[in-house]
Order: sequence, then C-alpha cells, then structure tokens
Amino acid sequence: MKPTIPTLLLAATTLFCTAHLASAQKKTGKLQVGKPAPADLSLRNEVEHAVSKGAMWLAKQQKPEGHWGEPDYPAMTALAVSSLLNQPGAKLEAQIKKGLDFLVANVKPDGGIYNKGMSAYNTSLGMMTLMQSGDPAYKPIVLNARNFLVRHQTDIDKPGEADNAFDGGLGYTPDRGYADLSNTYLALEALYYSEQYLKNSPEHQLKMDLNWKMAIEFISKCQNRPESNPMEFAKNAPEADRGGFVYFPGQSKAGEKEQPDGKVALRSYGSMSYAGLLSFIYADMERDDPRIKAVREWLGKNYSTKENPGMGQEGLFYYYHTMGKALSILEEDTLVLPDGKKANWRADLVKRLFDLQDPQGFWLNENGRWWEKDPVLVTSYALLTLERLHSSL
Repeated sequence: MKPTIPTLLLAATTLFCTAHLASAQKKTGKLQVGKPAPADLSLRNEVEHAVSKGAMWLAKQQKPEGHWGEPDYPAMTALAVSSLLNQPGAKLEAQIKKGLDFLVANVKPDGGIYNKGMSAYNTSLGMMTLMQSGDPAYKPIVLNARNFLVRHQTDIDKPGEADNAFDGGLGYTPDRGYADLSNTYLALEALYYSEQYLKNSPEHQLKMDLNWKMAIEFISKCQNRPESNPMEFAKNAPEADRGGFVYFPGQSKAGEKEQPDGKVALRSYGSMSYAGLLSFIYADMERDDPRIKAVREWLGKNYSTKENPGMGQEGLFYYYHTMGKALSILEEDTLVLPDGKKANWRADLVKRLFDLQDPQGFWLNENGRWWEKDPVLVTSYALLTLERLHSSL
C-alpha cells in the first residue's frame, strides 16, 4: 500500500489557484507547495490578460458536439475544459457543461474514459477534469476510472513482482506489456488526487490501490542514476546525463550517446525529467531521497525556458506544463544555476509564454512533434501553466 500522503487539496474551480495543489497544513519531510514569492502585481495583471485572451480563443474552438480537437481523444477536451474551469465571470458555463457531458459520454463499461484508443492516457486526464469541476455527481465515475487504471498497471510475468523493466508503469493502452514515464506520471497524478477526492465519501471507498512499490521501481528504471537503476544504459550514463530521465527503460526520445569505450548511453531530457520528479512526488517519496536530489540537480544544470533541454523545440509546451507543475511544488522560489546565480523561474516562464502568444490569443509550436502544431492542445498547456503560476508571482 502507498504511504499516507500529506493533506493536500484538489484545485478549486476559481481563477488562478495553484492548480491542483494547495499548501500542506504543516511542514513535513515530504515535498510541498512552495511558499508564495512577494507579489508582482504588474506581472500578475499581464498573466490575467494573456489567460483571458487565450481562454476566449479556446472557448470558440469547441465543436457543436461539445468536444475540442478530434472526438476520438477525449483528453483534448479534458485539457481544454480544465483550462476554462479557472475562468470565473467569463460566462463559459455552457461550454464547460457541454465539455463535461462529452467526457461522461465517453465513459466505458470497464470504467475507462476513452473512445478508440490510448485508454489510460485519456482516462487519466478525464479523471482530473471531472474532479476539478467539483461536482460530486462524478464521484462514481472517478472511482471506476481509478480502478480502471489500477487494474492496468503493467505486471507481465510474476504478479506483484517487478521482474520486468516495464512492471509497475502504465502505457497509452493497457495490457500490452509496455509502459512509459509520461503515461505513468499522468496516471499517478490522477490516482493521487482521486484518493483525496474520494477520501470522505463512505459510499465510494477505495477497494483497489496501485502497487506503489512497483511504480517507484519502474520510475527509478527511467532515471539515469546507476546507484538506483540496474539497467545497462544507466551504468553507461556520462556525468552530464546523471540524474535526468528518459522515456522508458531502454529508450530516450533525446537519442543515444556512444561512449569512448563503445558502450551506449541514453540522453536525459527536460520534459521527462520533470515528469519523473512529479512521479516521485505523487508516490509520496521523502524530499531528501537521493533520486529526488539527483533529478533536481540535473534540472538546475539544464535550466531553460527557451527549449525543452535535450529536445530543442520538440514537445516544448508539454515541457512548460510539466515544468510549471513540478517546480511549483518545490519550496524554493528560485533555481540555483551551475554558475551560482539564481533564476526566478516563475517570472522567466510566464514572460516566455507572453512572447509566444499569438495576438489572437492562442499558442502554437511550429515543431509538430507530439501534436504540438495543434493550437487547441498547446493553448491548453499554456493556459494551465499560467493559471498555476499566477497566484505565486
């Protein structure tokens, strides 16, 4: 069983909360939401303007049937609705209601929230949006969706034992003997918050839970850290990649690096390193765990708001989304860089998003990797990031 987590609140549906996380009630050894920095009212106002403009553009992209993007992927609608839920007084209730109804219409008998494929991915994001809505009518759906994810944790050979590199994680589609860090982090996030969301509902008591020990073992096998990862690629990792994360054990989207001795190492990269940090957080690991220290050190050494470190412009807005989400949980308001200088990462990130916003209100990545030429997806990522950071500026 997963250890008891600190008391954290699910995001309210009001504007610019520290999205999905609120301050812990008392300081513990666990990772918590950071203390707010002194208010920068000018920057806050700029964020509000950018978010309002982006939200109005996004609302207009909703299809008559209630979805955003392709109907086969409810996750797109989930991200859009989550963005709009943080817009009080914007009179978007009708669009939000239609979007939520579309998600409910995609609930399957097995508990998942999906249409044609990528069932775990769509379910994780759908769960988060239904919980964020605050409507208790969705609790039975969330419980069944939670059980769907738990049932499909990868466990190939010996039940309950991490005897395969993929054991403990989740992939886009369950039951294929494959898992990756991106889908695992999203599933752990949904499971983490659903535990809180359902906690005080006797009629919706949790009867199933993830094998969190196996999940942590899978996450650790995605980290370039030979002290905790027995995989060969981690043993071969050069110093520059130590502590960072790859996509799954044996593959990095940032590619391979041949060492002078002919051994092959996998390159760490930004978005998966933040996903790895988030995964450790949702697994409720102690903040002084050496695996957490290692990834935080790698992130400091590779800090950037100009690119997804190791990937350039590929997956840039996904990177911003995971970056804003992960760093808002850390206690420090700045990141210490290799030269000893401190970066005000919140201000750097929001200003970068200002620069990238189109005058019409949307965001777009000219690099189309991972669907980021779709302005609905990218605008949702950008809005969620800005909304998260607003209150702590």
